Amino acid sequence: MIKREEVYKIGLFNKPHGIHGELSFTFTDDAFDRAEDCDYLICLLDGIFVPFFIDEYRFRSDSTALVKLEGIDSTEKARMFTNVEVYFPVKYAEDSSPEELSWDYFVGFQVKDKHHGDIGTVVEVDQSTINTLFVLDKGGEELLIPAQEEFILKMDHKKRTMTVDLPEGLLSLEDVETLD
Repeated sequence: MIKREEVYKIGLFNKPHGIHGELSFTFTDDAFDRAEDCDYLICLLDGIFVPFFIDEYRFRSDSTALVKLEGIDSTEKARMFTNVEVYFPVKYAEDSSPEELSWDYFVGFQVKDKHHGDIGTVVEVDQSTINTLFVLDKGGEELLIPAQEEFILKMDHKKRTMTVDLPEGLLSLEDVETLD
């Protein structure tokens, strides 16, 4: 069984395309660059992560592709995947640099600041504003920090930890103390 910590969200299947089972796929992470190592995608169906092998794909834009999954050969079968979240295995992304990954990859990472130490675990990524934010949780308290490559000093993919150097004043001592 595939566990939540073994995958990260890379996009969403939208709707069937054509009559041969192709799906329109909107993606936030170009997992296709790593497709030579991993020839499957994982779909969240009824709360269970289910792998599906990719027969073929073709890009429509920088963020959309048409994907044909193995065994899905009709519009009716493809319709079952409408609005289904698509995930990618973490193990195939471990050698990637931050700019190659979607921000959703970092959900579950423990975050430490260079000056303040442990500041929480990424529980969500907020992309609703122009500046993407990591939503961190530490002891039930929520903390928002900017998701910016230049703030990330190092990552340990295996331990799922990230060390950041946030700008001075972003985390005041009062904020850090209230999280304890």
